[in-house]
Amino acid sequence: MAGTTLDDIAREVGVHPSTVSRALNPAKATLVKPTTRALVEEVAQRLGYRPDMVARGLQSGRTATVGVIVADLGNPFVTPIIHQLTAALETAEIMPVIAETQDEHDRFTRILDHIISRRVDAVVTAAARAGDREILESAGRVLPVVIAARPLENSPLPQVIHDDRAGARMVVEHLADLGHRVVAQLRGPLDVANFSQRADAFAEACLHFALSETAVPEVGSRPIFEEGRRLMKSLLDRAHPMPTAVFAHNDLMALGALAMLKDVGLRVPEDVSLVGYNDLPAMDLVAPPLTTVRYPSREIGGAAGELIIDVLGGKEPIDVCLDPVLVVRSSTRPLV
Repeated sequence: MAGTTLDDIAREVGVHPSTVSRALNPAKATLVKPTTRALVEEVAQRLGYRPDMVARGLQSGRTATVGVIVADLGNPFVTPIIHQLTAALETAEIMPVIAETQDEHDRFTRILDHIISRRVDAVVTAAARAGDREILESAGRVLPVVIAARPLENSPLPQVIHDDRAGARMVVEHLADLGHRVVAQLRGPLDVANFSQRADAFAEACLHFALSETAVPEVGSRPIFEEGRRLMKSLLDRAHPMPTAVFAHNDLMALGALAMLKDVGLRVPEDVSLVGYNDLPAMDLVAPPLTTVRYPSREIGGAAGELIIDVLGGKEPIDVCLDPVLVVRSSTRPLV
């Protein structure tokens, strides 16, 4: 039935329309007897009722939408974050409005302004770079803003992140245990805190374990396959002697590095051990299967959604930091 109203459901059930309104509102449903609530829900479904979100928004001052801003929708790292974030928001009948920045600050600024003008209830972003801090903190004075996946160091905004420093230390310890003594890292863009933290922690851990780090002066402009390939070529052109192990700051860069190594006739892991970061889907299926640090992207998305719901419910936000796990596969081996 098209155009079904609360009055229609109320007449069918035999209750006042205000009771129907409470029964169908997740925030107030507990005020209605369970038997009545179940009957209202059954009738609403049978009659094809759809809530008027505009009217509900006018009553509550909310739109039941959250802006979700990511860097690259084509990056397989982003997909699980969005899936779990959306699933968490749906439990509170909140819909995401999703946009991508393509890792461009000006585009990020335009998207943020546009989303706020749409009167979303909150914003969660997994696209922050250091240069975006001012616009995000400014937005945070207007509505709740949650930082996910990419940290903003020393920012007062609530954050759901991962311990990148611990992950990089795990990589160095693993390589040291395998007997490697000359290593290198292919760095992602250092204005993204994940990569600056990984870079610093890797260098510090090399000193601790007495490993020699071969410098790669360039850094990736974006954490993508092509940049991993470019940085690996730069390392091959400069390194004498060649490191026996290479740490790429994410799996896409590691795959680019692997392609370049194959192009020049070097084998992984026989000639060079290779480690990535994130544990993207199918990293166990590449040749060779990639040793990597598992980044809990699904958990990050779910926790970010729950944090948004808590904040909109009036709770004090609590930062979340999840732990990494080293996943050892065939792309690393003992130095012989």
